Amino acid sequence: MASDKEYLDFIIDQLSGLDEISYRAMMGEYIIYYRGKVVGGIYDNRFLVKPTESARAMMPEAEMELPYEGASEMLLVDDVENRDFLQELLEAMYDELPAPKRKRKQNGIGE
Repeated sequence: MASDKEYLDFIIDQLSGLDEISYRAMMGEYIIYYRGKVVGGIYDNRFLVKPTESARAMMPEAEMELPYEGASEMLLVDDVENRDFLQELLEAMYDELPAPKRKRKQNGIGE
Protein backbone atom coordinates (compact mmCIF):
# COMPACT_ATOMS: atom_id res chain seq x y z
CA MET A 1 0.00 0.00 0.00
CA ALA A 2 1.42 3.38 -0.97
CA SER A 3 1.32 6.34 1.39
CA ASP A 4 -1.10 9.22 0.89
CA LYS A 5 0.29 12.60 -0.12
CA GLU A 6 -2.03 14.09 2.53
CA TYR A 7 -0.24 12.16 5.29
CA LEU A 8 3.13 13.30 3.96
CA ASP A 9 1.89 16.91 3.89
CA PHE A 10 0.70 16.57 7.50
CA ILE A 11 4.10 15.28 8.70
CA ILE A 12 6.00 17.93 6.73
CA ASP A 13 3.74 20.60 8.26
CA GLN A 14 4.40 19.19 11.75
CA LEU A 15 8.14 19.56 11.05
CA SER A 16 7.86 23.03 9.50
CA GLY A 17 9.56 24.68 12.49
CA LEU A 18 12.83 23.04 11.46
CA ASP A 19 15.13 24.36 8.75
CA GLU A 20 15.95 22.20 5.76
CA ILE A 21 13.21 19.56 5.93
CA SER A 22 12.78 17.87 2.58
CA TYR A 23 11.50 14.63 1.12
CA ARG A 24 11.88 12.44 -1.93
CA ALA A 25 9.24 10.16 -3.38
CA MET A 26 10.34 6.55 -3.80
CA MET A 27 8.08 3.78 -5.08
CA GLY A 28 4.91 5.22 -3.52
CA GLU A 29 6.59 6.07 -0.24
CA TYR A 30 8.58 9.12 0.96
CA ILE A 31 12.09 9.45 2.38
CA ILE A 32 12.36 12.33 4.90
CA TYR A 33 15.56 14.39 5.14
CA TYR A 34 16.67 16.83 7.82
CA ARG A 35 19.56 19.10 6.87
CA GLY A 36 20.54 16.67 4.13
CA LYS A 37 20.53 13.51 6.27
CA VAL A 38 17.96 10.72 6.03
CA VAL A 39 16.00 10.60 9.30
CA GLY A 40 13.33 8.16 8.20
CA GLY A 41 10.30 8.13 6.00
CA ILE A 42 6.61 7.71 5.42
CA TYR A 43 5.76 4.06 4.74
CA ASP A 44 2.16 2.83 4.48
CA ASN A 45 1.04 6.08 6.16
CA ARG A 46 3.36 5.47 9.12
CA PHE A 47 6.17 7.83 10.15
CA LEU A 48 9.21 5.65 10.81
CA VAL A 49 12.62 6.95 11.92
CA LYS A 50 16.06 5.41 12.14
CA PRO A 51 16.64 3.71 15.51
CA THR A 52 19.35 6.03 16.84
CA GLU A 53 20.20 6.09 20.55
CA SER A 54 18.46 9.45 20.90
CA ALA A 55 15.31 8.23 19.19
CA ARG A 56 15.20 5.12 21.38
CA ALA A 57 15.71 7.26 24.51
CA MET A 58 12.90 9.65 23.53
CA MET A 59 10.53 6.82 22.55
CA PRO A 60 11.40 3.87 24.83
CA GLU A 61 8.06 2.15 24.16
CA ALA A 62 8.19 2.60 20.36
CA GLU A 63 7.53 -0.45 18.19
CA MET A 64 10.17 -1.57 15.71
CA GLU A 65 8.58 -2.03 12.28
CA LEU A 66 9.67 -2.86 8.77
CA PRO A 67 9.19 0.00 6.32
CA TYR A 68 9.02 -2.57 3.49
CA GLU A 69 10.01 -6.19 2.88
CA GLY A 70 13.76 -6.69 3.08
CA ALA A 71 14.52 -3.39 4.84
CA SER A 72 16.01 -2.82 8.28
CA GLU A 73 13.55 -2.21 11.11
CA MET A 74 12.81 1.36 12.09
CA LEU A 75 11.06 3.01 15.04
CA LEU A 76 7.37 3.83 14.66
CA VAL A 77 6.60 7.39 15.75
CA ASP A 78 3.18 7.28 17.43
CA ASP A 79 3.03 10.86 18.71
CA VAL A 80 2.80 12.56 15.30
CA GLU A 81 0.22 15.05 16.64
CA ASN A 82 2.84 16.60 18.94
CA ARG A 83 4.69 19.10 16.74
CA ASP A 84 7.21 20.08 19.45
CA PHE A 85 8.07 16.44 20.17
CA LEU A 86 8.64 15.65 16.47
CA GLN A 87 10.95 18.61 16.05
CA GLU A 88 12.90 17.76 19.22
CA LEU A 89 13.18 14.16 18.03
CA LEU A 90 14.77 15.08 14.71
CA GLU A 91 17.09 17.60 16.34
CA ALA A 92 18.23 14.98 18.88
CA MET A 93 18.81 12.38 16.15
CA TYR A 94 20.75 14.63 13.76
CA ASP A 95 24.29 14.18 15.10
CA GLU A 96 23.89 10.39 15.21
CA LEU A 97 22.83 10.08 11.59
CA PRO A 98 25.39 9.22 8.91
CA ALA A 99 26.51 11.95 6.54
CA PRO A 100 24.87 11.85 3.13
CA LYS A 101 26.65 9.66 0.61
CA ARG A 102 28.50 11.60 -2.05
CA LYS A 103 27.36 10.87 -5.57
CA ARG A 104 30.03 9.58 -7.90
CA LYS A 105 30.47 11.53 -11.09
CA GLN A 106 29.94 9.50 -14.21
CA ASN A 107 32.58 10.01 -16.89
CA GLY A 108 30.51 8.34 -19.57
CA ILE A 109 32.99 5.51 -20.14
CA GLY A 110 31.12 2.86 -18.15
CA GLU A 111 33.04 2.69 -14.88
